[in-house]
Amino acid sequence: MVSHYRPAASYADLPLPAPSSTAPLSSVRASSVTSGRSTARRHRHGRSGGSSAYLPQNEFPIFSSTGDVEIVLTSADGRQEKRYLLHRLILSQCSAFFGAGTRPEWSRTGGLVTIGEGGSRAPSQERRPSFEQQPGKRWRYTLDWQSAGTEDVPMLVQDVAPPSIFAGSETLPPPVIRPKPTGTSAAFSRSMSNFSALSINSLPSASQPPANPDDEILKDYDNLFRIMYQYPPSLSISNIATAYTECKALLHLADMYDALPIAGTRVDHHLLRFGARLYKQIAKYPPSYLKLGYLARSRTIFAEALIHVVGQWPLAQSSLQNQVDTAVLDLIEDKHEDLEEAKSRVEAKLWRLSFTNPRGDRVTPATDYLAWLAVSFFRSWVAENATSAPTPILKPLSSAGTQPPRPAQSTSGRLFRTLCSAPLPGLGRDDCKRFLKLSPDLYTRDNLRRFERKVEELRNLAREIVRPICRSFLELDGSAGGDGVALGYLTCTRVGDGEWPWEE
Repeated sequence: MVSHYRPAASYADLPLPAPSSTAPLSSVRASSVTSGRSTARRHRHGRSGGSSAYLPQNEFPIFSSTGDVEIVLTSADGRQEKRYLLHRLILSQCSAFFGAGTRPEWSRTGGLVTIGEGGSRAPSQERRPSFEQQPGKRWRYTLDWQSAGTEDVPMLVQDVAPPSIFAGSETLPPPVIRPKPTGTSAAFSRSMSNFSALSINSLPSASQPPANPDDEILKDYDNLFRIMYQYPPSLSISNIATAYTECKALLHLADMYDALPIAGTRVDHHLLRFGARLYKQIAKYPPSYLKLGYLARSRTIFAEALIHVVGQWPLAQSSLQNQVDTAVLDLIEDKHEDLEEAKSRVEAKLWRLSFTNPRGDRVTPATDYLAWLAVSFFRSWVAENATSAPTPILKPLSSAGTQPPRPAQSTSGRLFRTLCSAPLPGLGRDDCKRFLKLSPDLYTRDNLRRFERKVEELRNLAREIVRPICRSFLELDGSAGGDGVALGYLTCTRVGDGEWPWEE
């Protein structure tokens, strides 16, 4: 644990007069108290008069007494600057980037200085004790805006240049050390950069006007360092769209510095505090939150988004190819195959649904004509609801002149959900009556009641068949989406132990 501010002197550190054999114990105590009061009065007088020595700060973000890594964040136009003096040990434990940049092999290549006795500096290439035995070792990082592209986030690079919050102001010309994230992390960061554009709807965006990009970058860096020191990051707690944008930027930055484990935990905790509002947003933008959940290693967010993506697959299959991590894409395809197999089994059972006679044979027009008519009537209803409506040649346009977005619909999912509802449209008493009237010789009150009972039996059997596949494992109500619109796809996908892509 990092030590914080400690006063230069305290009452416990004041020397007590040595007891003598001639002085009574009471006089010793009196002398000690008098000395302590006198010292206390001097301290108070020094504070009021302003002549006491400056006590340096030793807490986040400036650990003047124990910090050994200076980080200077400056906006591209130089308008804003933030300084940090942190600890190599903590930064290395939280980020592989800092762990690599402060290793001995990096220090031997230049860019580091040793603060020796008397505040003098010497290049790190000179002969010196072992790396761990140098208590005066210091590192300095600055933002490299020149190497950053227009849309890229600038990286920290090792540098030694005045002014510095360390003692001395000498200038050394060592080469700049620029450790980069590991190949796997950097490749995945690039592969996921366009993932958010694959949402079925438009991306979630904050209603507030965009802030200065430079200020947002410095804020992201500040949040990252705050998380490393177990301080809460500065993220929106009222606007879920703003919180998503801020968390997405924070995770992207943490991915650049191989610090996803610590940043992901904080992001997961922060977003889950939104409760139902978060799950409604995930239902609107499942691909975007799938990426965020993967980066944050959030089982809840990732699973919630995955259920929506699998239920609507292969709607975005062509767009997702070669733009997501292979493990994530493989999991989506595996779960989609499992769902299709389950749907096929349920559909086959529905088509085979019929009545049997006492000997176990299926009813036929010759054995039970009315029961056979009920089976034919029910199968006709299933076929009608399992077939997609024809697409009109001229699609209706919204008032803005563009086609309004429609939620993805699965005919099987819609059919199964309809069978689980009550009553079923198209299988009511009036529907049965109109059907029987097509055969006037069969239309009697007794036949109508018997026909209705047969249809009701088929409907109850069908409900039991589709009930397992209509289960919902969403945190949100499985029957409604983000705007209360009924979901037309199945939400029974589950991710079990050992299936999380980041655990491979």
